[in-house]
Amino acid sequence: MFDQATARIAGRFGRVEPQASARAYLLGLLSNVERKNCWQLAEQAGLARPGPMQRLLRYARWDADAVRDDLRAYAADHLGTNGAVLIVDETGFLKKGRSSAGVQRQYTGTAGRIENAQVGVFLALATSRGRALIDRRLYLPEHSWSTDAERRHAAGVPEDIQFATKPQLAGEMIAAALDAGITASWVTGDEAYGQDPRLRAALEARGTGYVMAVACSTRVRINSGRTPVRADSAAGRLPATAWQRHSAGNGAKGPRHYDWAWIHTGTDHHLLIRRNRTTGELAFYLCWSPTEVPLAELVRVAGVRWSVEECFQAAKGQVGLDHYQVRNWTSWHRHATLAMLALAFLTALAADAAPQRPAGQHHPARSRDPIALTVPEIRHLLGAVFPPPVISATRLLHWSTWSRRHQATARRSHYQRRTTNEPAG
Repeated sequence: MFDQATARIAGRFGRVEPQASARAYLLGLLSNVERKNCWQLAEQAGLARPGPMQRLLRYARWDADAVRDDLRAYAADHLGTNGAVLIVDETGFLKKGRSSAGVQRQYTGTAGRIENAQVGVFLALATSRGRALIDRRLYLPEHSWSTDAERRHAAGVPEDIQFATKPQLAGEMIAAALDAGITASWVTGDEAYGQDPRLRAALEARGTGYVMAVACSTRVRINSGRTPVRADSAAGRLPATAWQRHSAGNGAKGPRHYDWAWIHTGTDHHLLIRRNRTTGELAFYLCWSPTEVPLAELVRVAGVRWSVEECFQAAKGQVGLDHYQVRNWTSWHRHATLAMLALAFLTALAADAAPQRPAGQHHPARSRDPIALTVPEIRHLLGAVFPPPVISATRLLHWSTWSRRHQATARRSHYQRRTTNEPAG
């Protein structure tokens, strides 16, 4: 199955060398290597130098967007379209220095605070068989990057890349996926995307339904009223009979039950409200669909949004999405694309291995059957299927000497830079 996955992208590489490097790179991402950067992936592949891996990400001639297209089709083919939802979200990559494309001090949920970081906006596909990341965009901050031509050139940012908000990037990816034939009836995202009226309008224009999280201060019109009211105020006026108990999907500890209510706010528009049954905390969603749908369907889509966090966790923890040591714009997109393909491959294996049971059939409470194969377990098993080349003691010492020599060079460069930048005493 791995050969089938790599065969999809083989034609994207003009020469045999980068094609072989891409295959080795993917195998490295699927391996048990501790840090999945070019140095360790090259050592894992039995290479004498990291040069082939570095050239693959920086200089080799291949189109990462074309491979992204293949990845997107691969995910759709293996995960199907049953209950398909597109999810937009972002994740941060903590960095040092200011040379990496798009890096600046900015808020990232990865750290939960403002940090020096890059931020990537991602699109995920979630179906009844699984979920996978299918597109990515590196966010380029407006003031620190858009007008600094020298900085952009040094980081390899293409001239035609201009500032775009995160919702704009999300809209581009959604449109590209739908234009490519991805069959999804719904889009969902958190407040950063739900608060953008242009993104919601673009989805309505395409006839694609959405369930988008919004802030409690969002104003909506109730019963065709002239004066909009805050979402939390509208929720406070609801009678006890307006609330229904529904599960937002299964979590690690079983079904996630909440109280839900919805308020009609216009033609096919609703304000969906979720209430925590223990704390009473409220969450709000603006919803639209081209046809009438029941409350349970809106609840399902709202619950699916959390699966993108599982995608990020698996992408970073299993296939090294955040292990890269590159600064260049092209290199970032190439690494991210290959990491997403590796994750899609694992997800496809998990979907194919999942037991098929008749609808309505449930295991007894004390069933001793094992749980279905997970992405981490499949990656662990692949270590035995694709064992690394046997590395001699001489090769190990070679890599140790090589890496320590380059670390010494980097240390001297940092010391020299700091000494040059220190003011005269």
